Amino acid sequence: MLANIPDTPSFSGSLSAGLHSPATFLHELLNFIKEELPKWRDDPDRPSETSETILTSHLCAHLNSATRRSSGWDMLQFRTEEADEENKGRKIDLVPAPCNAKIQVDGRNYTQYDSLMPIECKRLPTPKAKDRDKREYVISQYSSTGGIQRFKAGHHGANHQIGAMIGYVQSESRDFWNKKVREWIEELVKNKQKGWAKEDLLQLEDDDSTLKLSTFHSHHKRENSLLEMELRHLWIEINATSLKPKG
Repeated sequence: MLANIPDTPSFSGSLSAGLHSPATFLHELLNFIKEELPKWRDDPDRPSETSETILTSHLCAHLNSATRRSSGWDMLQFRTEEADEENKGRKIDLVPAPCNAKIQVDGRNYTQYDSLMPIECKRLPTPKAKDRDKREYVISQYSSTGGIQRFKAGHHGANHQIGAMIGYVQSESRDFWNKKVREWIEELVKNKQKGWAKEDLLQLEDDDSTLKLSTFHSHHKRENSLLEMELRHLWIEINATSLKPKG
């Protein structure tokens, strides 16, 4: 899929016309991240942390190591707290980008200075605080920090039509949070919250009880004439029983 150019220190790649559906590369990239999530969680060297920022930083480090060992993905890098391309005052939790490469996806050229897609990371449950909304994976009544809310408003990923959210499930179960997120979105629709519809509901793709990993997808209409956005949701149980003391 991604072809190296012989005798040069850099790479270039694209999707072959007629052989791939639109955004196939990005979906395969999300599958790569999905496969690495349990390996990262179960790494005996991973420090026992619960902070969203630290978890995402450690996940980023793991993914960068994984790309170096994976044929076909070694032209990628991951970065944290990356400025959004359109809203530069806002930070994206995690972004994949080319590394010493130029990659073409769906007719768009990406260099090491570009984000291939925005990825938002959220703890489930949301940490308790005066200015935190328990529904923060979806929306926040106190700010525009809601996960899905940011994408729908175009605050994150306005230039992208595919994004992702990683859910760090730190208590209860994936099924519990699936029901909660559905309940929150259905409540927004019932209350006629502007911009929310039943189409925003998450749809289960895969649930692995052994790996304690679930995958969902959702499609969202966006504000300001932005094109509809597809989100993939990767939820990994990383609760107290999965945290291993270091040393």
